Amino acid sequence: MSFITIKSTVEIENNATLVAVSKTRSNDQILAIYNQGQRIFGENRVQELIGKKDALPQDIIWHIIGSLQKNKVKFIAPFIEMIHSVDSFDLAKTIDKEAAKNHRKIKVLLQVKIANEYTKQGFDIEDLILSLKNEDWSSLKNIVICGVMGMGTLVANDVQTRSEFQNLNNHFNLLKLQYFSNNPEFKEISMGMSGDYEIALEEGSTMVRIGSALFQD
Repeated sequence: MSFITIKSTVEIENNATLVAVSKTRSNDQILAIYNQGQRIFGENRVQELIGKKDALPQDIIWHIIGSLQKNKVKFIAPFIEMIHSVDSFDLAKTIDKEAAKNHRKIKVLLQVKIANEYTKQGFDIEDLILSLKNEDWSSLKNIVICGVMGMGTLVANDVQTRSEFQNLNNHFNLLKLQYFSNNPEFKEISMGMSGDYEIALEEGSTMVRIGSALFQD
């Protein structure tokens, strides 16, 4: 499936946002779809992102979609648009602090664990609810909590994948109702990758992270 077809399916047919996952991709590969109109790109590693940012067009909107160490936040705080992988209050506090130093606000998503894999990171939903009750998230003035992110289990089982995405949608609705009802920015459900984005869109995804399906090797 071509880049244009995927972009149309995501953005026009489903009114969702396409994040082109550019990790390990060359600058020429990124430019190839940039020149077809893509502007939002997602990277996993801070060091790789820093190298690409300076070499590529400055109107690219960068997202971090992979696990983020607190000591790396300062390197991306001056420019990053959104961080998908906030999986602790401590990380949120660090992002808030570094955003304040740069006189900006950074959009973040709360990563919720939905996959049946011990390697997947993120909040257990019960732990997230406890954190929202007990930690002073309202004191963080330089982050904007925009929704949730989740990664499905890497398994060729559409029934399981759909169930996991439904769970994330349910978690989003619960959090919106109980904790973010007065936050109009809390509206994003980031789920779905190259192998399962169509299911994710059917189950309410507002933002898909697609890599291999977009790039021509």
